[in-house]
Amino acid sequence: MLRWTITFIIIAIIAGIFGFGGIAAGAAGIAKILFYIFLVLFILSLLRGILTTK
Repeated sequence: MLRWTITFIIIAIIAGIFGFGGIAAGAAGIAKILFYIFLVLFILSLLRGILTTK
């Protein structure tokens, strides 16, 4: 699950660079969506790590 989290954050950063740099206007919206997906996966990864270490 951590691999998916890292993949989504890299895609979100790339989309954010393109979107906020003026290259593609739609990429900013995609970056926001991917960022929220990253946050959810990151929190789930943290919770899974905490619950499995005990």
